[in-house]
Amino acid sequence: MDDTLYLGGYRILRTDAATLADELIAACERREKRRVLFANTNFIVQCRKLLPAMARPSVRIVNDGIGVDLAAWLVHRRRFADNLNGTDFIPRLCRTSRRPLRIFLLGARPGVAERAARRLAIDYGQPVVGCCDGYDEFAALSGRGELAARINASGADLVLVAFGNPMQEQWMLDNDDAIDAPLMFGVGALFDFLAGEARRAPAWVRKARLEWLFRLCCEPRRLLRRYTVDIVAFLSICLAAGKGTAATESIS
Repeated sequence: MDDTLYLGGYRILRTDAATLADELIAACERREKRRVLFANTNFIVQCRKLLPAMARPSVRIVNDGIGVDLAAWLVHRRRFADNLNGTDFIPRLCRTSRRPLRIFLLGARPGVAERAARRLAIDYGQPVVGCCDGYDEFAALSGRGELAARINASGADLVLVAFGNPMQEQWMLDNDDAIDAPLMFGVGALFDFLAGEARRAPAWVRKARLEWLFRLCCEPRRLLRRYTVDIVAFLSICLAAGKGTAATESIS
């Protein structure tokens, strides 16, 4: 890894996609745990109470989106090397691996993970060894304490958790020890994109770092607060924390 920058008290890796993919594949081969969290503006605001748990040695936090890049410039006068987000990084990780990665999909509405699994198998040649939706199936398995056992029995190398912030991060941190899979990612809307439930911005929009605007236009009711009120909260958190870790009392 290259180095790190602190934003809002979060220790965020400053690296590029190729280096990160290589490091994670090597960790997977050694069966070393890595729990990867993609820090966008919503993550910075919503996951404050989880900061102490993110000090676990297995956790890696990486930057996602132009807002985090802007905050890095305002606080540190430095930029991140790459824009790292789960929707682009997971396919890259699949292409980087020298062998197929056994993947377990957790989250999204019933049926969505199964359609996403077909995309992973057809487009990226990855075997999906299990799925669990984020609704009744998740509630039933969690209530009986069977979910971790089911994931472990699948032999998964990689668990993708799609609950959104902060639920996916909470679940990953709570189950870090219980899950045997070396790699686990919080991927937000990835399953919806893979399954065709949500539409990605055109390539030129993503290149211009305007995917947030495209998504806001597509889902104004759901995302308006995130890209207005919450942006102010995000910048306030980052500027108040400055260049170091957040004070303990500001996490609660």
